Amino acid sequence: MNKSTMNLAERPEFPRALLQTATEQLAFSPAIVLLGPRQVGKTTLAKMIARAYPGAVSLDLQLAADRAKLVSGSGFFAAHRDQLVVLDEVQYVPEIFAELRPEIDARRRPGRFLLLGSASGKLLQQSSESLAGRVSYLELTPLQVREVMTPDADAQTALLTLQKLWLRGGFPVSYTAPTDALSFNWRTDFIATFLNRDIREFGVNVPAQTLHRFWRMTAHLHGQLFNASSIAASLGGISHTTVARYLDSLVDTMMLRRLEPHFVNVGKRLVKSPKVYVRDSGLLHALLNLPDVNSLIGHPMAGHSWEGLMVEQICALVPKGGDVSFYRTAAGAELDMVVELGSKKYGFEIKFSGAPTVTKGFWQACQDVGVQHAYVLAPVAQGWPMKSGAGHTVDVISPLQLPWALTQ
Repeated sequence: MNKSTMNLAERPEFPRALLQTATEQLAFSPAIVLLGPRQVGKTTLAKMIARAYPGAVSLDLQLAADRAKLVSGSGFFAAHRDQLVVLDEVQYVPEIFAELRPEIDARRRPGRFLLLGSASGKLLQQSSESLAGRVSYLELTPLQVREVMTPDADAQTALLTLQKLWLRGGFPVSYTAPTDALSFNWRTDFIATFLNRDIREFGVNVPAQTLHRFWRMTAHLHGQLFNASSIAASLGGISHTTVARYLDSLVDTMMLRRLEPHFVNVGKRLVKSPKVYVRDSGLLHALLNLPDVNSLIGHPMAGHSWEGLMVEQICALVPKGGDVSFYRTAAGAELDMVVELGSKKYGFEIKFSGAPTVTKGFWQACQDVGVQHAYVLAPVAQGWPMKSGAGHTVDVISPLQLPWALTQ
C-alpha cells in the first residue's frame, strides 16, 4: 500500500469537511500538522490545499530520495522560503522538527509548511517540544456521513449510502471499491500490512501475531468497558501494563479510540474504566470477519458497531477545546456520549433501531450530567421530537442532523 501504487487520478475527490478549516488555518499559521491514519486521504487533501499555493514543493519522506534532500534541512528550507513545503509521513524524520523551529523564526509568515503524519502521540510529542506556538494540529478522519452523502438524495438513497459507509468504513479505497468483496479484501490486506510493517516503523516492537490477537479482542469488546487484566489473562498471562502499552500503540496510530468516563460530583458510584472502539467501522468488520451487510446485521456486535460509527461522526464534529466522554453509574444511569462545548453539555444515546426508545437510566443520566440538549441518534431518514421526561426534551435525530444538533 505504498503511495506509489495508488492512482489518485482515478479516485474521486470527496468534499472533505476539513479542507476549509485547513486552508484557513494555513493562511494564518506558519505550519500545520495534518494527522490521520495511513490511507485515509491525507496526501489527496494536501494536494487540494496546495492548489492555492503556486509552486508548492512536496516531499514524501517514505522515499529515500526525498529524505536525502533534507540531509541539510536548513539549506533546503532556505531555498524554498517563498513556497509552501509539504512534508508527507514526517514521522520518518522526527529530527526535522528541530530544524523547522529556527527556519520558521527566520521568516515567520503564514503558509510555509504543511506536515502530514500517521502517528499522533509520537508526532505530537516531537513537535510540541520544538514548535510550540508555531504550528497548529488538525486530524483527518475516515470519510464522514456528510462527506459521502449527496445533498439532494432521497430517503432511500441516503439510508443505502449510510449502510455502505457503515459496512465498508471510511477509508476512501475501501468505500469506493467496485464490490463489497474487494472492499473487504482491501481492509484485510490493510490490517496485515499495518501489523507487519507500518506499526514497526513507528517504533512499536510487538510481534504482529500478538498485536493482531489483541486487536481482535478489542474488536469483540468494541464499545464496551476495557478491562486490561481480563485481556492480559486471555493473552496468556501477560501483565496488565503490557496490555495498556498495546492499547496506547493502537490509540497513537489512530486505529483505536479510548473514550474516558465523564465524572460529575453527584455522590454516585461511577464507572471509572474507559470504553474502547475500533475507530473505523470497516476495519472492525474485517477484524470480526463480517464481509457483507447480511452477516453484519445478523451479528451480535451490530449494535455496538453502529454505536462506534456514530461516536466517530460526533468526535469529528467537536471543535478544538471541546470534550467527549461517556457517563455510566453502577445503578444503570447511562449516556453513550457526553459532549462539552464551553458551558454547554450535549447528551447522546445511540440506538440501532428505526423506532428507538430510551430507558429510565437515560433520563437519570441527563439529570445527573445536567445536559442542555439530549438526542437519540438512530439510522432514520428524518428525526422527530421525543416525549419529554425528567425536565428534558429529547429529539430523535439522523446522522445527517448531527452538525445541527451540536449548535443548539
